[in-house]
Amino acid sequence: MSAAEQGRRQLHLNLFMLSTGHHEASWRHRDASPQLAADFRYYKRMAQLAEQAKMDSIFIAEKYRLNKMTKYRVIPQLEAFTMQAALAAVTEKIGLTATASTTYNEPYHIARKFASLDHISGGRAAWNIVTSTGDATARNFGKERHLDHSLRYERAHEFVEAAVRLWTGWAEDALLIDQEAGLYADMSRIKAADYEGKHLSVAGPLNLPRSPQAVPVLVQAGSSEDGRSFAARWAELVFTAQPSIESAIAFYADLKGRLKAWGRNKEQLKILPGLIPFIGDSEAEAKEKERELNELSVSDYGLYNLSALLQTDLSDCPLDGPLPYERLPAPEQVQGQQARFQLYVNLAREEKLSIRELIIRTAGGRGHFTVAGTPIQIADTMQRWLEAGAADGFNLMPPLLPSGLDDFVSKVVPELQNRGIYRTEYSGNTLREHLGLTGMSAPQPV
Repeated sequence: MSAAEQGRRQLHLNLFMLSTGHHEASWRHRDASPQLAADFRYYKRMAQLAEQAKMDSIFIAEKYRLNKMTKYRVIPQLEAFTMQAALAAVTEKIGLTATASTTYNEPYHIARKFASLDHISGGRAAWNIVTSTGDATARNFGKERHLDHSLRYERAHEFVEAAVRLWTGWAEDALLIDQEAGLYADMSRIKAADYEGKHLSVAGPLNLPRSPQAVPVLVQAGSSEDGRSFAARWAELVFTAQPSIESAIAFYADLKGRLKAWGRNKEQLKILPGLIPFIGDSEAEAKEKERELNELSVSDYGLYNLSALLQTDLSDCPLDGPLPYERLPAPEQVQGQQARFQLYVNLAREEKLSIRELIIRTAGGRGHFTVAGTPIQIADTMQRWLEAGAADGFNLMPPLLPSGLDDFVSKVVPELQNRGIYRTEYSGNTLREHLGLTGMSAPQPV
């Protein structure tokens, strides 16, 4: 760390990789390469560029279904674990965050996968813990319906506790590797998980030795009441959608304030709101980039997504009229993304948006904070959020890939480094070291 960086809060940056970019119409742009959505070399280049920029980690989301609107948009990308394991071999420092559902997996299976990724990468693995959404997903796993919202989180709490028991079952000195005596491991230093819950049971122990981080960094992205309670108990890194600095400050204070109840301090949890940057050499150029992508959006696709999120068929509503608020379910009745549902409804009400305007407003960032400006303006915004207690950093979501990442790395990162609020070199080798989580153990079962 340079002298300028000493004593100043440092931004954390995560790259959220999503095929051609986070704008729903990105694949139609002349600079996009949708034909490479399943080409590993495409993601390898972006991962190496993110590492060159000294970002904390790369994040890959995961969905377990294909809907009929795929005809309007590129499928997300390759399976997360396979991708991150491959990227581990072509990077050296950057963290690797993979998404896995607690609803459609088992703890032993997931514990083995993440322990393996942590070994393969030398301690750079992180788990984005999700509970999944939608009955369409459930049917792909032989279920008629998706679990109710509260039950999903009950299962998730049990799932993570069981996984942590598996990861920490191997003591640091469990491996003897005494070739002369013929002793590989000290079985007295390996404990079974012996977990028995309402939804899950796991015997253990894990059949892999302790990995470099022992427990991968635990990541979570739900902002509903259940999601926040879960994050306060388990999460070390939180991705969140906040459309304004005011909402981000309120979320940040609320979530950090919940940690004490679990014996945790505020430095044990990093909060990274999503950031959708449109970057131009002038503000006018940046806004033109945003306008150009918005005009490539397909109304049918946006209307379908909005109807699904709001769990209300909007096909009979005039696009230039308001949302039919009287037909919308109450937030607590939503079995999908409760926090995102509330965010969209609040946006429409507060900004008096028509259905068409709401579709356009969320086409690029799905409710995440969107900014169009010069590199200096974007750096100013990021610094303001950091210093105002709205964020510990950002989950970078370029609207168009790979060009949006190229611009951010070449133009915004140097500006952040010049201000002394972003690293110029990695100071460690593991993701826990990048995030400043080294002096603290991961959340433990009670």
